Amino acid sequence: MKERENLSTVIAPHLPYLRRYARALTGDQRAGDGYVAQTLEALIADRDAMDHDLDPRVALYRLFSRIWTAAAGAADAAMEGPVTPRSRQLLLLVTVEDFSPEEAALVMEIDAEEAGMLNAAAADELSTLARARILIIEDEPIIALDIENIVAEMGHAVVGVADTHREAVAAAAEMRPDLILADIQLADGSSGVEAVEEIQKTSDVPVIFITAYPERLLTGDRVEPLFLLTKPFRPKSVEAAIAQALFHKKTWASAG
Repeated sequence: MKERENLSTVIAPHLPYLRRYARALTGDQRAGDGYVAQTLEALIADRDAMDHDLDPRVALYRLFSRIWTAAAGAADAAMEGPVTPRSRQLLLLVTVEDFSPEEAALVMEIDAEEAGMLNAAAADELSTLARARILIIEDEPIIALDIENIVAEMGHAVVGVADTHREAVAAAAEMRPDLILADIQLADGSSGVEAVEEIQKTSDVPVIFITAYPERLLTGDRVEPLFLLTKPFRPKSVEAAIAQALFHKKTWASAG
């Protein structure tokens, strides 16, 4: 019993971020959380399902990756729709989840050569993304400018920058963006989360939250964002999140 309690203590800090990764892969909170639940069930059934010779975070994501890969393969075989390519999985692990390339290879159980090929494929995918119209909701001018530059360098168009709830809702209604990048705290003390919730009552636009307080959106107590980045962010993290959000947007449109 003590061993299981210790394992629970070891993996608990990583679970919110594993759920973030799972949602980014699936494009759906329920599906992502379902795969995480399967991972935990596998651990409950067999403590040694996780490789205890590895760093606990690497080992936890590795077990999740096995479960996800098996499910994704089954979905592909049943032609249930496109799944996140392995190149994109590697990109998310390195740029959003902050694994080193070597750790990401361990998670995916691939060698350095295959990891290099997947990394090159991910770079090619980023360079061929369709141009999107993006709204930025951010109250810090320098950060907003940084994000705007990243978006522009990817070849996308910034259709507006809003720093309050009211401005954000109005800009989304007028500009009808393909994607929103949003902070959770805005200039007048209003909430970026509430602004996005209002926008999404009349639009299915995907949203990437970029915040210094990710734990506030990873509680499991409410509907959580599919895409969440932590400040300070790296340009590559923003690029990867945008690519994945647009990938799922295209998938949803095809399914609709």
